[in-house]
Amino acid sequence: MTPQVKETKEILKSHNLKSTPQRVVIYEVMKKLGHASADTIYQEIKSQFHTMTVATVYNVLDSFVGAGLLHRRMSSNNKMYFDVNTYTHCHLYSPETNVYVDYDDSELIRMVGEHLKKRKITNFELTDIDIQLVGNIKQS
Repeated sequence: MTPQVKETKEILKSHNLKSTPQRVVIYEVMKKLGHASADTIYQEIKSQFHTMTVATVYNVLDSFVGAGLLHRRMSSNNKMYFDVNTYTHCHLYSPETNVYVDYDDSELIRMVGEHLKKRKITNFELTDIDIQLVGNIKQS
């Protein structure tokens, strides 16, 4: 067992999830990709897991969200993407390529939070701030 797989099994266990081979490989792929859809993960693992379906991948990803291991991201192509980084951060999103890139800007999140605290939005309780900047991601 590689150190990465051992770490993944420990992470799953700490979130009260059994470390099945499917869960381990799906979480390993998520760690590698950072942001991915069920279809993307399925393409990555289908040669290794011939009997696994996209629905199974999605169900595993959904269980990871329920356990707090992943966050959901909805794309402009109406596909659900998942984010392995669950700390508070922003995203840069390209609708052309459906690519997400983490963007750390705690000052922006703080400013938006302070601004919204001053506003009293009727019949709404703010529980989180999710900032997504949409544009074209240029390759460097």
